[in-house]
Amino acid sequence: MAASCYNLISNFYNPFYSTTNDVTKLCRARARRNLQYQKPSYYDFCEHRFDAMLVTIRMEETITEEVKEENHGRFRWNEIRRQNMTEEQRQAISKLPFRMAKRCKALMRQIICFSAEKGNVSDLLGAWLKIMKPARADWLAVIKELKTMDHPLYLEVAEYALLEESFEANLRDYTKIIHSYGKNNRLDDAENVLTIIKQRGFICDQVILTAMLDMYSKAGHLDKSREYFEEIKLLGEPVDKRSYGSMIMAYIRAGMPEQGEILLQEMDAQEITAGSEIYKALLRSYSMSGKAEGAQRIFDAIQLAAIPADDKMCGLIINAYGVAGQSQKARIAFENMRRADLERDGILVGEEASGVLARWFRKLGVVEEVELILRDFAIART
Repeated sequence: MAASCYNLISNFYNPFYSTTNDVTKLCRARARRNLQYQKPSYYDFCEHRFDAMLVTIRMEETITEEVKEENHGRFRWNEIRRQNMTEEQRQAISKLPFRMAKRCKALMRQIICFSAEKGNVSDLLGAWLKIMKPARADWLAVIKELKTMDHPLYLEVAEYALLEESFEANLRDYTKIIHSYGKNNRLDDAENVLTIIKQRGFICDQVILTAMLDMYSKAGHLDKSREYFEEIKLLGEPVDKRSYGSMIMAYIRAGMPEQGEILLQEMDAQEITAGSEIYKALLRSYSMSGKAEGAQRIFDAIQLAAIPADDKMCGLIINAYGVAGQSQKARIAFENMRRADLERDGILVGEEASGVLARWFRKLGVVEEVELILRDFAIART
């Protein structure tokens, strides 16, 4: 307390001198940074001594904050010595591409050996940017290597690069980071990137809107998926296979396979062939909910699309009839598959379908039917 009063009195009589180390550093900082500092006039000092002392104290606090801000987060770029690395870090550095530019390897070594005690990643990248003057090719080489390594700092480095002029970001760069956000369920961050895209004057095309649609589809947000799907339609271009597929999957995840089937028919009318995974997902959705008629329609569509039906698909169609309580139709479907010589055409009506039907009949207590199915399956395998 006594020391504080002494310093206060010292500042009162000579506001530019203090016995404290902090003020000494502040004066040096003021000279180094050429800070604007207006000396109080002698008249004011005499007339309003208390006010002058308060002004001096406030100036001192302001300069202290500025020096702290200047020193905060400063990254000291020191070449990392091999003896200071862990074995894991040495192994990771040794696997860097031989043809990678030296400036890129220098950053990769820093990132591989980076720890929170050294500061933050943005300061590290800022130091690299200032010292090495990287071009777009250098940024891309580093980002690609971090992604290959599945490094935890990959997204942070990519985010920093997008805002740097030297990176020369294009629309596809933004698309990639939105995909990464989608995989990590960072929906708000993806929306922020979309905002930046628009602010920078880019026109959102079907690729980037589909990336947003796919992200919300996988996250189970039906309303947002619909919103982006409608936005894609407003572009006035033909909706592509990927956009349709993402929207169909959004309906399936929402328990609305009928709406997904409508889009599938829309694709068929435009001669756009859906992937086999879309047919399988629709068939599974109908099957698990016991909607036998829908499952049968999708199974028929699979054959019309010349997609090889496997044992699991056959099992799903039989399961649909089983869940719906239509045992007779389940048996008929099984027999029809065999009579249609599906096995000869490479479609295996084997263990999966036979097992589903056998388990279902066993539940009903129809032992003879179970034995018949298992015997037929055993004969077919031999």
